[in-house]
Amino acid sequence: MRKSTGAIAGLGAALAMSAALGLGASGTAHAEPATPKSLYPPSALVLSVGYGDDASSLAVQRAVTLSCQPTPTGTHPAPARACAELRAANGEFSTLTESTESGRMCTKEWRPITVTAEGVWDGQRVTYEHTFANNCAKNAAVTQLFEF
Repeated sequence: MRKSTGAIAGLGAALAMSAALGLGASGTAHAEPATPKSLYPPSALVLSVGYGDDASSLAVQRAVTLSCQPTPTGTHPAPARACAELRAANGEFSTLTESTESGRMCTKEWRPITVTAEGVWDGQRVTYEHTFANNCAKNAAVTQLFEF
């Protein structure tokens, strides 16, 4: 008798919960259709810098976040400038990392440092990595994007 009383009480609790949640007799809930919450396509990135030959062997030294829409924000020290650089390069990260200061002299030391960008740029999923020969070569790149 105790077992059937407990089962009936459990069934009653389940029915009360479904009524409270608005689940009809069919037991299904109806979700609202997805609507955009912003007029802008999303642009949010995680940027990292670390020593290693590539992203898979990277010993991350620093990482920041960068969100560019609707206004530049994040933990990046200069989000407005970094977003402006990305917009000017049409989201082509390689344009930023491969341009270097003219006349900059660096040693031939091989101590690879890799920069990565992962996330969404202008509504498109992106994954980018670039390896510099050493920190001097990284600092010679004409970009604020990976300066943190």
